[in-house]
Amino acid sequence: MGEQAVQTIRRPRSDGRAVFDAIHGVYAYLALPIAHSRGLFRLLDGERLTASEISAALQLPIRSAEALLTAVTSLGLLDLSGGRYGLTAEAEDYLLEASPTYAGPVIDLHAAAGYSYAAIDTTVATGSLQFAAGDFGSFEEQQERARTFTRVMHSISFGPGRAWPPLIDLDGDLVLLDVGGGSAAHSIGACLQWPRLTAIVLDMPPVCDVAEEFIAAESLSDRISTQRADMWNDPFPRADAHLYSNILHDWPREKGRLLVEKSFHGLELGGRILLHEALLDDDKTGPFGIAAFNMAILAWTEGQQYSSHELTEMLTEAGFGNVQITPALYPFSIIEAKKS
Repeated sequence: MGEQAVQTIRRPRSDGRAVFDAIHGVYAYLALPIAHSRGLFRLLDGERLTASEISAALQLPIRSAEALLTAVTSLGLLDLSGGRYGLTAEAEDYLLEASPTYAGPVIDLHAAAGYSYAAIDTTVATGSLQFAAGDFGSFEEQQERARTFTRVMHSISFGPGRAWPPLIDLDGDLVLLDVGGGSAAHSIGACLQWPRLTAIVLDMPPVCDVAEEFIAAESLSDRISTQRADMWNDPFPRADAHLYSNILHDWPREKGRLLVEKSFHGLELGGRILLHEALLDDDKTGPFGIAAFNMAILAWTEGQQYSSHELTEMLTEAGFGNVQITPALYPFSIIEAKKS
């Protein structure tokens, strides 16, 4: 009996890596905000230190320091050579305050939200938002919060905002309307790339206050203006192209369709719409990073990440044609369509 039972027990067909990496991965990923908050990346700015030196400088037990360093190194943010740890180029670009693409503010935002298994499970079960920063409709009443959130978003928009403009032809005396343009990161990137382009950032009053600071810092106040308006109810100013960067994913599909239709009716023949979004595979099987982003969207906003097929369908239903999709800085793509 014993021998027969052993023979009928099926051996696993894989090593279970996907399952166990998901179970334990949360601990490794939490190493990033912990290392950030404890000053690891600041400590290693221009330095290469041993685990013992890092342990002493950060006042961590050596066992804890070694575990933290191993996890952060496995994420590709530290390099270990000759027993000394240093920052990788990616860490220098995104985790040092002097960098224009510093992601520290958004790391702090997510850490302060106190996300947990229970919070995400509640979101999945009920469809309700779990984190207050997702309540975009309350920003008018909470102006300081709007300003803070806009600065946080600038930290993760500046890099992508410099990456997509070379991929789109915006040459000539064109006007770009940046709908829900936030800090103006994308208008700034477009105007720096295309010297004859002008732009209008349309957003809520406290957001425009912050945008004007960033615009002035780049000496672009003569080419980028702001318009304090409600994108749902106020008319759009005249423009040759409408840009929506990470806007449609904040809202339910039917509200996104309303914005696309509003742009179609507001643009003249030959006018263009540009969508800057992280795209899921058409069959919704991944990729992992954007699927993870979609889980975050579920907890923070009313919307979702879309596939290229879904956005193409939304654009063509509104009347746009000649849809073109170009990969930009990961995880984003730029989707361009014309009114003809």
